[in-house]
Amino acid sequence: MAETHTPQAGDDAAPDVDVVALLMRQHGDIRNLFDEVEAVSGDARQDAFRRLVRLLAVHETAEEEVVHPFVRRNVTGGDVVVDERLREERSAKETLSALDGLDTGDPKFMPQLLALRTEVQEHARAEERYEFIHIRRSADTAALASLAKGVKAAEAMAPTHPHPGTESATANVALGPVAALMDRTRDAVRRAMGRE
Repeated sequence: MAETHTPQAGDDAAPDVDVVALLMRQHGDIRNLFDEVEAVSGDARQDAFRRLVRLLAVHETAEEEVVHPFVRRNVTGGDVVVDERLREERSAKETLSALDGLDTGDPKFMPQLLALRTEVQEHARAEERYEFIHIRRSADTAALASLAKGVKAAEAMAPTHPHPGTESATANVALGPVAALMDRTRDAVRRAMGRE
């Protein structure tokens, strides 16, 4: 099976100069990782799930810190659109946080993963329909590139695990560096113990 490339924070293999294209590609990567987690078992499932958790965590943090504030400021009705996305994100983070504590071999894991997948896919479709289209319409090429840089910078500093309750830029800024450090420490310990 071909290995799925999961973009990592700071990954410049394909420089992104359009925030919408960057986020859409990440949505595709997330769908692919869900497929991979479902298709494999044992250590391979655990590895794919860890990559999925990380990508979801950094992706949502970047959207919360960069995309949502832009939509609030520049899209008519942006506050309503963003508040709805934040409710969806909190629900998905809670589901992901519960899943993150389960072993991937646990009988409860796959049903909860499938529920998470449905939540994440519905959320992604809503972002694409209610945010991304309006970003593309209201931002020029320079703004799209600037937002892409902002997303990449946020991802580089983002926590690597879900933290329900930090769905606003203010909460992310307050918790972000501490949570990111704690998460990266936890990830290093898991790697050192051969559990990732």
